[in-house]
Amino acid sequence: MNARMLRRTLPAGVLLILLLVISYQLVWGKLFPYSPVRPGFTRHDLARAVVSVEEGSPFARFAEIDSLIVGVEQAHGLTFTARPHILIFADSSSYLRRSTTRARFCAYPNGSLVVSPWAVREAHEGTISMEIYLSHELSHTLLYQHMDAVNAYCWFPSWFMEGVAVYNARQMGTSWYPSREETYRLIRKGNFVPPDWFGTSREDGLQLTVPYRSTFAYSEFACLVDHLIEQHGKEKFGQYMTGLLSTYRHDALFQDVYGMEFEAFIEEFKAHVNH
Repeated sequence: MNARMLRRTLPAGVLLILLLVISYQLVWGKLFPYSPVRPGFTRHDLARAVVSVEEGSPFARFAEIDSLIVGVEQAHGLTFTARPHILIFADSSSYLRRSTTRARFCAYPNGSLVVSPWAVREAHEGTISMEIYLSHELSHTLLYQHMDAVNAYCWFPSWFMEGVAVYNARQMGTSWYPSREETYRLIRKGNFVPPDWFGTSREDGLQLTVPYRSTFAYSEFACLVDHLIEQHGKEKFGQYMTGLLSTYRHDALFQDVYGMEFEAFIEEFKAHVNH
């Protein structure tokens, strides 16, 4: 093969390899939550959700899913624009190979929501509440459906996403999540995760004396949501939440809605906790 022929065939070969890699990842790899083809899973079409269950999973609580959807919509004052797709895994190796997380649950911006086999087992054993955890993840899915891809992947505040989910799922005080009173007590001891540090290298350097770092942070953010609603009203909070769905300028939006800088609110919250 001469150089001229190589130049002509190489792009097609590279393209073929790329398509094969993407196809593999969609069916058997990390892109599985985005795939339209899900071998090994049985699809169940419900009125308000789609649930696909991997062969071998004991999960059969389909009747509860639709009622959870209604509750999540009512809590947020928003409606799902499309049915969320819940993927229930039976095999741990399959879950770790075909999802991007080791967490029990994970919601993706495209509307897919993966559930690990150990989450199903822990729910059956009573260690966690399937209803609470699914409500938490469905909160993420609902908000994702009302924002664009840039906001979903880059700009939407992670602390707010988690705080709203924990608050509306009433997750504080369950499983490993500290209650509001316990979270306040831990904050008074000097523990606090600045919201804009969440998920960054700065958070990694924080010295926290709490039982579980992640659940403390999530409960702290839920307390911030709770304080915004209790002290400044549901109407303003609704304006703030829906405004975040369509803007990349969090600080400016907060100033417009609440008439104060976000950092001033944080200091107000800390003063409330300490007194």
